[in-house]
Amino acid sequence: MKQNQVLMLSWVGKLGASGGSKEVKLDDEKDPLIWCKDVERHAFGEFSYAVVQANEVVEDHSQVEVGQKATFVGVYDGHGGPEASRYICDHLFSHLIRIVKEKGVISSETLKNAVSATEEGFLKLVRMSCGIKPLMAAVGSCCLAGIISEGTLYVANLGDSRAVIGRLHRRKSNKIVAEQITEDHNACMDEIRQELKNNHPDDPHIVVKKQGVWRIKGIIQVSRSIGDAYLKKPEFALDSSFPRFYLREPIRRPILGNGPSLYNRELKPDDKFIVFASDGLWEHMTNQQVVEIVHNNPRSGIARRLIKLAINEAARKGKIKYEEVKRMEKGSRRGVHDDITVAVVFIDQQVNTNINEASMRGFANSTTKSSFSTL
Repeated sequence: MKQNQVLMLSWVGKLGASGGSKEVKLDDEKDPLIWCKDVERHAFGEFSYAVVQANEVVEDHSQVEVGQKATFVGVYDGHGGPEASRYICDHLFSHLIRIVKEKGVISSETLKNAVSATEEGFLKLVRMSCGIKPLMAAVGSCCLAGIISEGTLYVANLGDSRAVIGRLHRRKSNKIVAEQITEDHNACMDEIRQELKNNHPDDPHIVVKKQGVWRIKGIIQVSRSIGDAYLKKPEFALDSSFPRFYLREPIRRPILGNGPSLYNRELKPDDKFIVFASDGLWEHMTNQQVVEIVHNNPRSGIARRLIKLAINEAARKGKIKYEEVKRMEKGSRRGVHDDITVAVVFIDQQVNTNINEASMRGFANSTTKSSFSTL
């Protein structure tokens, strides 16, 4: 058995696998619902990118944009349908490029403005569509967007996708440390529930625990998103013919936030890689487990390996074998695991010269020229 397979199987054991699941050859076995780019180059290093579909229609959309002097990663975890996440994937980066051209600089502010323009555009689409498709008002998406430019990482986040940096320990150079650089906007967090209660003191049902899970208005877990118009503007309220999304009292103020949390960080030599992933990864693996797996295994295929380990852990929790999950069709797999997107961006000291500018999207097998080329 190859050394990297031994490492991977030992990590399966550490994640709690038992019985037949230890026999899974995570590197070799094909999973027809996983799409991947095992290793590609970007301006400051390499990246590994993978997506697995669990829903009947995939609701995770994502992109990696490679430019001569910048790299962009977007992870958009949809809910209620794929329309919002697909819209973000089609428009956010183009808004960013337009605003950067206008302002002449890449910054947290330009990223924030691009997210705001994307939200406004999607709400216009919902307004135009609601007459023939009223449930568009209940479609939304988390949005995690990061851009590396001139040695600085800028991140905007709405929802519970997450960006985590793997950096070397300052005193133990062989030890990798996880540093979460985004905040989860999820009602399972005490501080998020308190924030909601503070913002809605007149609503005793702003957060409700249903079947052991905290949900906003008993419906949704994330407290910030793009879309979910019925929880932001009274004009998009859904009537009682849609009981899942019906609110007995009209909203007086937006229930969900549409402004992103912003982060920026000057990258240091100890910062080795950044993991951008939807919550389907983080619900089965801790930040530290993820960065140690990345650090202790070859770069090529590392995003795919993380996804397979997450599926394996989901199978263990469901008391079934990994092999059984692989045989499931899309749709039925959603009872075991979510759609999962992972992009691991390695930060090297040298700059890749003459990089081919490229735009890649999850589950799209064609690579096109990135709009970075217009800057």
